[in-house]
Amino acid sequence: MNDPIGDMLTRIRNSQMRGKSTVMTPASKQRARVLDVLADEGYIRGYEGGTDSAGHPTFEISLKYFDGEPVIRELKRVSKPGRRVYMGVKEIPQVRQGLGVSIVSTPKGVMSDANARSQNVGGEVLCTVF
Repeated sequence: MNDPIGDMLTRIRNSQMRGKSTVMTPASKQRARVLDVLADEGYIRGYEGGTDSAGHPTFEISLKYFDGEPVIRELKRVSKPGRRVYMGVKEIPQVRQGLGVSIVSTPKGVMSDANARSQNVGGEVLCTVF
């Protein structure tokens, strides 16, 4: 797999279109950090670690809905393996005038765009959520 973050975001998107309450994805530290930001911002209920039938580590992500509609309306991958997107602290985009969140991988860890601005760090923009 070339793009594990993109794979996880696609699994979340597809599961929400089908109305699923949970989705399974392979586990990794980078995926856990992105899921932490999604949970902190209130886009998912949370996630739990576990193993699949073959013994590989996995995450079970609990998706969040409001009035039958998914909380995540739009989930886009920005920086891809073929084209990395790095931005300074002043260039980090605001998603829908601040209603959405950009998830940024910085030297201080993976964080939301608001946290990156408050800590005055830039980095790789992984994805945007609205």
